[in-house]
Amino acid sequence: MKNLIKTEEFALFGLAVLLNQHLQPYAWWWYWVLFLVPDLSMIGYLFNTKIGAFCYNLVHHKGLAVLCFVIGFFMSSPALQFSGLLLLGHSSFDRIMGYGLKYQDHFKHTHLGWIGQEK
Repeated sequence: MKNLIKTEEFALFGLAVLLNQHLQPYAWWWYWVLFLVPDLSMIGYLFNTKIGAFCYNLVHHKGLAVLCFVIGFFMSSPALQFSGLLLLGHSSFDRIMGYGLKYQDHFKHTHLGWIGQEK
C-alpha cells in the first residue's frame, strides 16, 4: 500500500510540474526557486504544536492547492494558478518523502505515521 500511495503522489507531483511548464507568463525555473516556500508554514511551531500543525496542514492541504488553481483558472489569474500548482507539487513531494499532515501532539506525528520510524 505504501508504494501505491507514493506512486499516486508522484503522479500528482508530475502533473503539477507539467502544468506549470505551460503556465504563462512565468518561466519554468520560478517553480523550483519557490518550491520550498510552503515550508515557511512551519514557523507556527515556534508558538506551539497546535498552531504549528494548523498552519502546516492549511498550506499543505491539497484542497487549498486545487481551490487556488481553479479560482485562478476562472479568474484568468496566472499568479493563483501558479500558487495552486506550487502547493500541489510541494505537498505531493512531501508525501513521497513521508511527510504527511501533522497531528497537534508532535511535529513528527503525521497521518502517514511517525517521521523517521519504519514499521
